[in-house]
Amino acid sequence: MHDMASSSSSPFDCNCFAIRQAARYVSQLYERHMAEAGLTAVQFTLVAAIGRKPGVQMAELAESMVMDRTTLVRALQPLQRDGIVEVAQESAGSRAVGLRLTASGKDMLVRAVAAWRAAQDEFEQKFGEKRAKALRKSLFELTAIE
Repeated sequence: MHDMASSSSSPFDCNCFAIRQAARYVSQLYERHMAEAGLTAVQFTLVAAIGRKPGVQMAELAESMVMDRTTLVRALQPLQRDGIVEVAQESAGSRAVGLRLTASGKDMLVRAVAAWRAAQDEFEQKFGEKRAKALRKSLFELTAIE
């Protein structure tokens, strides 16, 4: 058993704490900008992912977003209710359903990209463009670990 008292690290050296604190800060920055487009930051990532891959199935989207399916369904409900995302059967002979942006959703994505760009620019101005790129690379590598 490791004795934390004798270690040079403290609970404030915790990776989880540092990542969560940074995530809250970055989320607040992006939420402020995304509110101008009428979306939350999570909704924007979902709309962008669906726009990038029309017909994506829920399981695939949940996996790519590192979300459980129940959380994804809850996040999609307001987007479906507001006519931004629709669930469509992929083919007549298949039970598989995919997610697609409606015409309104495509328009929303165009507007939201401008707000996202402003958030991205603000973050990179504060943190540095090269450091931001290196951070993204490291974080994507972390989520790719199995």
